[in-house]
Amino acid sequence: MTQWFLDGLEQWGYLAVFVWMALENIIPPIPSEVIMGFAGIAVAHGKLDFWGVMAAGTVGSTVGNYFWYWIGRYVPLQKLKPFVDRNGRWLTVEWSQVEKIDAFFFRHGQWLIFVMRFMPFGRSIISLPAGISNMPRWKFIVWTLAGTFVWNLFLTGAGYWLGHNFREAEAWTGPAAVAIGGAITVWYLYRVVTWKPRG
Repeated sequence: MTQWFLDGLEQWGYLAVFVWMALENIIPPIPSEVIMGFAGIAVAHGKLDFWGVMAAGTVGSTVGNYFWYWIGRYVPLQKLKPFVDRNGRWLTVEWSQVEKIDAFFFRHGQWLIFVMRFMPFGRSIISLPAGISNMPRWKFIVWTLAGTFVWNLFLTGAGYWLGHNFREAEAWTGPAAVAIGGAITVWYLYRVVTWKPRG
């Protein structure tokens, strides 16, 4: 897996970072920790520029988050109720929780957008209530860019450090990427199996 990422970055460069980070926020196939971490390794190897990676990753992540914001903005909250009721188990959420999130977001929206960019779970889905509550588009984009920039700065910096210690790190970066993806999958399946509606 290590070589697959590095080959993809070498062939497609910043476009790969942009696309992967956008997809990570729409249909999470690969965690951002892995994408930006390996991009940092590519920077350490002289394949990419640090600030080019930061720009591609931050803009890509913002585009992916805007997808959920757009859905929330143009689909009225009550129209989502049948969908949530029907797919609550797979979403691991029920309608009363959606209403609570919406109410909480209305009071603390901009800070939630910023802080959630650092959370291992919920970074993307928080964009949905942002749209539902009609958070101003410019405010959503600014806070998303700010939070994502800080998060990507940390991840890319960590990858850059690993890149300079690649011989020592190579033995475990691949297994670590697999472990992160596996842990996320197991956590989601656990939520699906144990989920019970309270209503």
